[in-house]
Amino acid sequence: MTNNTIVQKLWNLCDVLRDDGINYSDYVTELVMLLFLKMVHENKESGILNKHHLPKGCRWTDINELDGINLLDTYKRILLILSTGKEIKPDPKDPSRTIEKTVVVDPLILAIYQDAHTRLREPRHLRQLIKSLDGIDWFSAQQDGLGDLYEGLLEKNANETKSGAGQYFTPRALIDSMIRCIKPQAGEVIQDPAAGTAGFLVAADAYIKLKTDNFIELNKKDQEFQRDKAFVGVELVPNTRRLALMNCLLHGMEGDDEGVVHLGNALGSVGAELKPAHVILANPPFGTSKGGEASITREDLTYETSNKQLAFLQHIYRGLKPGGRAAVVLPDNVLFESGKGTDIRRDLMNKCNLHTILRLPTGIFYAQGVKTNVLFFTKGTVKDPKQEENCTKNVWVYDLRTNMPSFGKRNPFGEQHLKPFEKVYGRKADGTSKRTEGEWSFDARDIEVDKSAVKENQGVDDELAHSRWRCFSRKWISETKGDSLDISWLKDKDSVDASDLPEPSVLAAEAKEELSAALKELDELMAALERAS
Repeated sequence: MTNNTIVQKLWNLCDVLRDDGINYSDYVTELVMLLFLKMVHENKESGILNKHHLPKGCRWTDINELDGINLLDTYKRILLILSTGKEIKPDPKDPSRTIEKTVVVDPLILAIYQDAHTRLREPRHLRQLIKSLDGIDWFSAQQDGLGDLYEGLLEKNANETKSGAGQYFTPRALIDSMIRCIKPQAGEVIQDPAAGTAGFLVAADAYIKLKTDNFIELNKKDQEFQRDKAFVGVELVPNTRRLALMNCLLHGMEGDDEGVVHLGNALGSVGAELKPAHVILANPPFGTSKGGEASITREDLTYETSNKQLAFLQHIYRGLKPGGRAAVVLPDNVLFESGKGTDIRRDLMNKCNLHTILRLPTGIFYAQGVKTNVLFFTKGTVKDPKQEENCTKNVWVYDLRTNMPSFGKRNPFGEQHLKPFEKVYGRKADGTSKRTEGEWSFDARDIEVDKSAVKENQGVDDELAHSRWRCFSRKWISETKGDSLDISWLKDKDSVDASDLPEPSVLAAEAKEELSAALKELDELMAALERAS
């Protein structure tokens, strides 16, 4: 049984939850509270976990043989204990009263189950879920790791647009590519200030485990550092943070008493208190989603802004240790917004070596048409990691957007689309590998060059003008672009060339004519409706 098959079986259990009146948006939260009990049990049985993180009386074996109202009551009691560390029982001396008993619960489990409660009303539905989970081939699941299985469920949830979970999930192919470029190392502090379900942190941990033979090459002290101190994230939304904590623990990442991912606002006091990191990986929230929006209350940021992405960018480059590395996903507006946006980009290029920008295809996450990029930068310079002026000398840009196919469920964005970029990025994580302009993957030679871009790049030979991989000097960015980083030179087949448009007066006349015709049609429709009434 493959991991994908098991994920689909788990997802099918949402039908049971729906039958019990559980809302679509609550499917995964409700399912994983139960699923986590089962996964901890399986990890402990297989020896993956050194200790049982759940207290006695709150384990899978305490519910999987029960039935009826006794089952539902026991499950509710378990959730209460795991979320509060307290058990409420009838007073044996006076059944009309209750007594409260303190139960020792791992702080990490308390964080995971904080405010947890079930909306299940029918014991038969809970029994059906338990029976289905017990019927899964967990031996096969453990071949790839239960953590990866759990993450597959999160990805499945993110792909269901009705759940709205896509805002928390970055495509795994992109995460892995960013990590292969940044190359996190054992002993480094790795941070994600917008952790979501902890995809970046889990993938970074997997990368380091691969390089250290699952930490076997590390001494005991270094192994403990990797488990408890190497990773730190911040997440604003409690239910999303719950998923993140479970994700981390199932991958053997425990963190401090609050877990790997802390609850809070990285643009508020929680973010201001984060210690500097060697590596920061992030996809800060953007788009039109209103749920759990963060307000910007940081007083330590140099440039006050209402743009959350610009605020996150400031946090990230300020939060790096000297010589630290970052890779961050940002929308196009961060690259060209004027005013404070220009000030922040200048500050970034002064304090960091902004060595690489990857222009991503549209439609790989968020709403169709949203344009995003990955910025790669290093704090300071190789010669002086504490340098804070003129750190950026050249910015290399890879255009993976122009004339790329439309990505979605039928045509998923994958590792094969990012390999050409990784090759030209080079082996050095700080972007200082020897680089040469010119990369023509995905039929780049057939793409028309934007006329205005040609004017801005006099002296570039025709073949190089069609390359997806170009280098632009800091001086050129300042003098020609006014410190805008919205740099493109290839013309999309569906784009409109501004130089070929009619005169503004002609466009205005055409627009007026179309509006007049539309108003006339509305008048006729209103008249017809009046006659009909």
